[in-house]
Amino acid sequence: MKTPSSTTDLPPLPPQHDGSAVSGKAVRPGDRIFLGLSRGSGIALLAIMAAIAVFLTYRSVLALSGDKANFFTTLDWNASGSDPKFGIAVLAFGTLVSSLVAMLIAVPVAVGIALFISHYAPRKLSAPLSYVIDLLAAVPSIIYGLWGALFLVPHLSGLYSWLDDYLGWTGIFSYGGGAARSLFTVGILLAIMILPIVTSVSREVFLQVPKMHEEAALALGATRWEVIRMSVLPFGRSGIISASMLGLGRALGETMAVATVLSPSFLINTSLLDPGGGTFAQNIASKFSEADQFGQDALIASGLVLFVITLLVNGAARLIIARRKEYSGAAA
Repeated sequence: MKTPSSTTDLPPLPPQHDGSAVSGKAVRPGDRIFLGLSRGSGIALLAIMAAIAVFLTYRSVLALSGDKANFFTTLDWNASGSDPKFGIAVLAFGTLVSSLVAMLIAVPVAVGIALFISHYAPRKLSAPLSYVIDLLAAVPSIIYGLWGALFLVPHLSGLYSWLDDYLGWTGIFSYGGGAARSLFTVGILLAIMILPIVTSVSREVFLQVPKMHEEAALALGATRWEVIRMSVLPFGRSGIISASMLGLGRALGETMAVATVLSPSFLINTSLLDPGGGTFAQNIASKFSEADQFGQDALIASGLVLFVITLLVNGAARLIIARRKEYSGAAA
């Protein structure tokens, strides 16, 4: 008589599979098709990026070979004359300063709105508010530009005078009167434009915070703000950085809104409130139609600089996120 412990009475073990069985060659045809399409899409993206870089580099070399001035330090843009001299000093300064102003204004406000929608607002209010935020992200940039030129610029004189009264001694916020068509106005307009993007992404990240983290903090006696500070913000830090980089990408490359609001000039003003300045995208949009072949090459050279700046910004964001993997959703 066999005992219950006999190995012959045990059910057979399921077949064991090694990792080699799960591959693109051992799966269903649909999986192989999807694998090929996804791989092809990635290769196509890299090929497009490489083609753009090669085109910009080739046309830029043609322009820089004929430039009679220093491309990086010259405060002038005369690429269509008999003695072409052009540089990106003013454009780089205006692009970076206006984008920095936009980020300093938009990111804290966007994170606050996202926290309010995800953790403070009642459901009857959070749903329509989220819809309005998403709708603002779809508004064309020319609409923002027209609003900025017809409404924002005439109503900023009071703010400029107040900044001059209390912060004019710094030199950065000194105001001598005139229309508010300056880099600071551009920064405010860009902040309004990128606010919906940063808010939407941050809101979705905050909604993905594990409830166990928040419940554990509440069980320890934490207040709602302490829950947000100890659980929500650390979890969503990488998401906030990603959202900020998306907004910064739009601010760096914005064209029509900046061209509508800014009074361009190739001057670097110490005060952000003085009219003048320029950005890469605004300069390309305003001068490309009237430029000759060499002038277009010069504008393409400035576009290459903007292309490199965008790549560097996104690369820096990836490095920051990689160093904080412990706060990402994948590691939670």
